[in-house]
Amino acid sequence: MRKTWTMGAGLAAASLIALTLAGCSGDAALDPAQTGNGEDTIKLAEFPDRPYWGDTHLHTDNSIDAFGFGVRLGPEEALRFARGEAVTATTGGKAQLDRPLDFLVIADHSDGLGATRRLYDAPRWYVKWVIGDETVLRWYDMMHEGPEGSQRAMAELITAAANQTLPPALSDPERAREGTEDIWNTQLGLLDRYNEPGVFTAFAGFEWTLMPDGNNLHRVVMFRDGSDRTRQTLPIQGIDMSVEQLWDYMAGYEKKTGGKVLAIPHNSNVSNGLMFETTMADGSPMTAEYAARRAAAEPVVEVTQIKGDSETHPFLSPNDEMAGFGVKGWELGNLPLTATSTPDMYAGSYARSALLRGLSLEARLGVNPYAFGMIGSTDSHTGLATGDEDNFFGKHTGNEPAYKDRAMQPQNLGTRQGRFGWHYLAGGYAAAWARGNTRAEIFDAFKRREVYATTGPRMTVRIFGGFDFSDKDWSGDWVRAGYTRGVPMGGELIDKGSAPTFLISALKDPDGANLDRVQVVKGWVDASGKAQERVYDVVWSDMAKRPRTARGLTPVGDTVDRKKATYTNTIGAPELRTTWTDPDYAKGQRAFYYVRVLEIPTPRWTLFDAVRFGFELSGDALKDAVAQERAYTSPIWLKQPKATT
Repeated sequence: MRKTWTMGAGLAAASLIALTLAGCSGDAALDPAQTGNGEDTIKLAEFPDRPYWGDTHLHTDNSIDAFGFGVRLGPEEALRFARGEAVTATTGGKAQLDRPLDFLVIADHSDGLGATRRLYDAPRWYVKWVIGDETVLRWYDMMHEGPEGSQRAMAELITAAANQTLPPALSDPERAREGTEDIWNTQLGLLDRYNEPGVFTAFAGFEWTLMPDGNNLHRVVMFRDGSDRTRQTLPIQGIDMSVEQLWDYMAGYEKKTGGKVLAIPHNSNVSNGLMFETTMADGSPMTAEYAARRAAAEPVVEVTQIKGDSETHPFLSPNDEMAGFGVKGWELGNLPLTATSTPDMYAGSYARSALLRGLSLEARLGVNPYAFGMIGSTDSHTGLATGDEDNFFGKHTGNEPAYKDRAMQPQNLGTRQGRFGWHYLAGGYAAAWARGNTRAEIFDAFKRREVYATTGPRMTVRIFGGFDFSDKDWSGDWVRAGYTRGVPMGGELIDKGSAPTFLISALKDPDGANLDRVQVVKGWVDASGKAQERVYDVVWSDMAKRPRTARGLTPVGDTVDRKKATYTNTIGAPELRTTWTDPDYAKGQRAFYYVRVLEIPTPRWTLFDAVRFGFELSGDALKDAVAQERAYTSPIWLKQPKATT
């Protein structure tokens, strides 16, 4: 159970008033047999045999902003929902997934963990006289005015966090330690009880929120271990730290406990070019040591989520006709819109350009800091991990379905207006190729980058790279061939002087839309040292009827009924696969290859809302009411042999 209003060590005097509840540590109800250590009883496949679906980025009422916006669902409701149970959303109504998830990371903000919930529950006299901070008292009063007042308070709080001016009562690490320890230990016991090897995996984690001048450099920190190890640490704050201090924390945890931990950067699209810099954080030239630390600590990047898609931008990829998915509204500036983005920042904000930068840095340093895999997740602040267009419960409680015109409402979380509800995406999800549903297997898939991102649909996508694959492999055990004679997504090939060949397979979401096409995105450094990119359409539906033209591949068509928010699978294909060899290979290239899979056009959540609630979309919201959902695999890298002396 939770303490009702203590906010941290600085508020320790509150314990004298005996307004806390018993059993705060969460230890009493913990069954030692349910510590997540039953993984050795699970029979594992010889090779990863299926993608496991999950969300590594979910917020509950323990997040300082989520509670302030109004969410009243905690970690237990979040776990129940992810496992497929029905819960009641904060703003009312039944919430349930059509299909349960396989794993979940509850990633509440470590900065001010639980602070707004505890602040809200405190007596007003305590806030006024014991805390004694006028700003905190004003936020307290606004939170008690109702949802609109609470959202105004959070807008101010987010801006203060971006400017590193949070009052000490909400940001000081010493004040926060007691509350953090209580919440963390309670949650770890809960995670172990809900973790069921072979059925559902519950990971410990938190969000680390470095945000200089409002530029998003956040990471989700994800642990492999059960509470026997994770109880030996506490989440650390990120507002006034450096990313190297985060890596120090992670290395310290692993050395102390023998456990494993990784970090997942996200929303690079609102970093104003800082997420994937070519220098160190202080502006000095990047060193090989720094590059190696980043690559080891951050093996994957969250490339798509509710706050936009970070694969690429039309400015960066003008020859990519499918670039620009999910960028509208998010290219305007940083997270709270306190600074404007300019095109010269984009290369440091989008994943494809980061992968290209990694190749160039590797040529100079011998180490690639941006050799990352790609996943999606929600970043939902509602406690509800859903990435489905027809089941979108909003970014936060201020745009849950109870607000029927949420698609057209401004989402002004900063100092100036610029984003609307329809700019939010409904996805995405992370897919991990693993031998079984356990903490160890799924975490290890993340570490070796055998993971991929989708914007919500659960299509099954696989790629293997090698040098002797052919169409004959499809008639046999092609998965075994892929693992024994090549490498899967996330792997590395050493250049042998001949073009690499890839086995590529994509299956539609069993409950979703047919597939339009499969593409390979290649990035390389040419002989002059210049980074290049190209998108290849490698297999598509109705190939005989849809030829390439000077303007690109003939479109698949569009069956969406805008009046009913429906579509039909009379176009597209349920399965696409091919054997593809790079036609532009040149010996000595440093290159990467990843697969992008596109569905046929389908309705977005905004169109579902318009039909369900009987209102009209207009302007750009209407133009953007239909989209082609997609998947991005982790790359396979073509590397050069190490020089011998």
